[in-house]
Amino acid sequence: MRRRAACQPSVLPVSTGAHDGRESGRLTGMEDLRIASGPGAPHGLTVPADELVEQFSHASGPGGQGVNTASSRVQLSLDLAATTALDEAQRALALERLAPRLAGTVLTISAAEHRSQRRNRVAARERLAALLHEAVQPRNPRRATRPTLGSRRRRLEAKQARAEVKRSRRRPRAE
Repeated sequence: MRRRAACQPSVLPVSTGAHDGRESGRLTGMEDLRIASGPGAPHGLTVPADELVEQFSHASGPGGQGVNTASSRVQLSLDLAATTALDEAQRALALERLAPRLAGTVLTISAAEHRSQRRNRVAARERLAALLHEAVQPRNPRRATRPTLGSRRRRLEAKQARAEVKRSRRRPRAE
């Protein structure tokens, strides 16, 4: 009977992003993470591959014969305080909005919904990009509005009608 070593998460070596990250159909290293432009990031964001840390471990759930041998769960981590992708204003917004999800200043995304490590890596990167894109967007300030004349009139009419219903339910006065 063979013994297996304890399951230690493995860290994938990172590439510089100089190549397309594919070698004979397999995702080998990481590329820079590009986030689309939008409010708060007019030119988009690019997170350098060397700032992303990927860890792999056994995932629960479907997997067939390879469920206990393949390390398909992916944990993608990014230190928001140290990343060069964000300027100071974006960093402050991201740290404030993502505070409940952070361990210190590190944001970690886990992906284990697919049986394939490659698909989980893509899913984790997409989720990280979506979270950062959402976090750096400025919030629209709420503008105070006044109720319209018609809505005020309808509210008062409804109150009067309700009061009349309650008045009609009272016990008649003995006069």
